Amino acid sequence: MSDRETMPPATTSEAPGSARALPREALEIASGYAFTGPALDLGALMWGGECLPDAQIRIPLPMLNRHGLVAGATGTGKTKTLQLVAEQLSAQGVPVFLADIKGDLSGISAAGQPNDKVRERAAEVHQEWTPTGFPAEFYALGGLGHGIPVRATVTSFGPVLLAKVLQLNQTQEQSLGLIFHYADQKGLDLVDLKDLRAVVAFLTSDEGREELKGIGGLSTATAGVILRSLTAFEAQGMADFFGEPEFDTGEFLRTADDGRGIVSVLELAAVQDRPQLFSTFLMWLLADLFHDLPEVGDAEKPGLVFFFDEAHLLFDDASKAFLDSITQTVRLIRSKGVGVFFVTQTPKDVPSDVLAQLGNRVQHALRAFTPDDQKALKATVKTFPNSAYDLEELLTGLGTGEAVVTVLGEKGAPTPVAATRLRAPESLMGPVEGPALDEAVRSSPLYGRYAQAVDRESAYEKLTSDQPAGAKGPDEMKEAARAPKAKPQPSVVEQVVGSGMFKSLARSVGTQIGREITRSLFGTARRRR
Repeated sequence: MSDRETMPPATTSEAPGSARALPREALEIASGYAFTGPALDLGALMWGGECLPDAQIRIPLPMLNRHGLVAGATGTGKTKTLQLVAEQLSAQGVPVFLADIKGDLSGISAAGQPNDKVRERAAEVHQEWTPTGFPAEFYALGGLGHGIPVRATVTSFGPVLLAKVLQLNQTQEQSLGLIFHYADQKGLDLVDLKDLRAVVAFLTSDEGREELKGIGGLSTATAGVILRSLTAFEAQGMADFFGEPEFDTGEFLRTADDGRGIVSVLELAAVQDRPQLFSTFLMWLLADLFHDLPEVGDAEKPGLVFFFDEAHLLFDDASKAFLDSITQTVRLIRSKGVGVFFVTQTPKDVPSDVLAQLGNRVQHALRAFTPDDQKALKATVKTFPNSAYDLEELLTGLGTGEAVVTVLGEKGAPTPVAATRLRAPESLMGPVEGPALDEAVRSSPLYGRYAQAVDRESAYEKLTSDQPAGAKGPDEMKEAARAPKAKPQPSVVEQVVGSGMFKSLARSVGTQIGREITRSLFGTARRRR
């Protein structure tokens, strides 16, 4: 701690309702967290190396839709912070979505186990700790892992997100957008990856090449890259993530019979070696919610709080179109009552335009062992408001379960920076055993709705239905393609929208015509409800 922090103040004041006098600086910080409305309790203020339990650090419930950041080095307690916040949101009737990267958040459904460390922490921060489990549903991408399968159709996933998953460059991404536009116009449903492959193969055949000539065409080389990327993607076992029944993200908005918010835990441990896949799927889930939720403005409490763990993976190697879309989604989804928290190691992992939208901050300890670490530390300090602490020294000295906090107060202004000893979660701090987790999944009312995959007629079947037995080549798709081709050609406006969807998208967001002629912020399509 710095001298200016540890030096005894000239005067002390009594904190209202407290049993002891607080140092003047500490009292000024604590007064910034004395909210009158509903709030979540994070922990107790730390000042001068001492925990002051009469100065509670809180975050107003209505401000959770102003988004947030939980950051810190590995092993500093970020996951437990997620669990702590998720528990209290659920208790307040707010549904929560958690991306479970490491597979240890399933414990939120079970009561915690008391031990000496928990009792000691609860006593330090004046927490009335009661072991409690919270209502939870468990999901897994494509059914890989313990959970109800979460699937998306290729059509609804859209070209922008799929381009990121396939690691396509900008030119290839635009060509993929053209392919989606053609499939939309011709009524070719892209349900799974074989549907997309069939459309690409047809558009590079002698018959299909004429279909796109008026709006730029599809080069054989680009089509080859897309097809090879799809093949490699499937070889990694990714095909199961695309298909039907498609998951309705409205399931995340439910509350339990007792009024508590349901915590939706998406297990990602089985795909953690495929970071672009799970980070992009999380963005699809958020974009799908954005489509369907009504505008609510500032509400008494959020309708859902969404946590992106390992958020840096979302932004790594992302195209400008993808980053622009994330920024736009985060900016606009607040008014639909959804809060988004990014969880990562340092604030610099998050693009500055996105970081500017995050009003609530919980910063755990940072390490400063290398020149790069030092640079990251200084950059982090600059993202905080002016503080009575020496933040460079403080951030490298925090212990596990301690953090520097600043949130938006009830009037929307930032609170003073507060070093905080965080409360202990009341649910199990570890995973639920596999058999118990499987039983919870099978007993869910959602299991029968989503467990069994369905393969209906879609683009692949339509393009290949008239082929002779055993035919495989794209030229042999001609007969099936003639019927769609007889339909009226797209208008000039439709052609412009299709070929320039990424640029026109930004101009049209927020207007009714924009909602009608574009797929969405991420090029995702509205599902048929």
